[in-house]
Amino acid sequence: MELLDKETIISRFDTERALARVRAGFIAYSRGDVLSAPVQNFHFADANGDCCVKSAYIAGEKVLAVKISTGFYDNPARGLPSNDGLVLVLSATDGRVLALLQDQGWLTTMRTALAGRLAASLLAPAKVEAIGLLGAGEQARAQLEQLMQVTDCRDVWVWSRQPEQAAAFCAFAAQLGFRALAAADPREVAAQANLIVTATPSRGPLLQRGWIRPGTHITALGADGPGKQELDPAIAAEADVVVADSLAQCVAYGELSHAVNAGLLAPSRIIELGAALAQDRSFRRSEEQITLVDLTGVGVQDAAIAASVLEQAA
Repeated sequence: MELLDKETIISRFDTERALARVRAGFIAYSRGDVLSAPVQNFHFADANGDCCVKSAYIAGEKVLAVKISTGFYDNPARGLPSNDGLVLVLSATDGRVLALLQDQGWLTTMRTALAGRLAASLLAPAKVEAIGLLGAGEQARAQLEQLMQVTDCRDVWVWSRQPEQAAAFCAFAAQLGFRALAAADPREVAAQANLIVTATPSRGPLLQRGWIRPGTHITALGADGPGKQELDPAIAAEADVVVADSLAQCVAYGELSHAVNAGLLAPSRIIELGAALAQDRSFRRSEEQITLVDLTGVGVQDAAIAASVLEQAA
């Protein structure tokens, strides 16, 4: 069995190779060419943390991947990282354990950021006036880095419940060449930005429908487990284009579930990300449309990104 630590994984990681793998994985998932087990979600209310277990096998591949990731959101105050995890890769032909990727959650961060990049490539406005971020942690930083490949816009507004975290994010963004400002609240982010990414563990809506400007695209990725929510359900209900990484997951517990359960959004209006990517075209029909992508995280992403690392290592 091959053991790869985080530093080795990062040294061997190729972003474009991983992006191609993740894109193909989404398409395979929506075509029904992926075997995956129901996601296991654990919530530790007293510790402000959660854990998920995801697995997937892509038809035609030689491996099965099982990913465990954790997020404990009070950890930074204790001097600990908020995320951790690993990916186990097994042979799909003889069952042997082939590799343990001890990535400490880094691959989960990257595959989510790549999904955000794919979502924005489909639906971002032609002219991005400013990028808005709710959340200022590791995922927000990764999303911003990937969005640099989608838009030339270098103005960013960020909001965080921890002002010091927002300030650190602004310093990070400035190093990338952005003009970064910390917003007083989510409403200010919505007022300034027409490409918004929400990356928080919130359990109540942070953005209201009345705040969203015409022509805005939102990628919502915080509601990756039961009980989580970042958006007013009316945003999903009234969006012109609604995309889910997994229809089954997003209707069960993702951001879209709140609108579906309230009877505001019919599942038939939702297109899966893989199906949209397979059409290889922009899904924005006008610059006035409000568009939304809900990313709950799909096991096929973990299988795809793990394969990209092992391919690079070969």
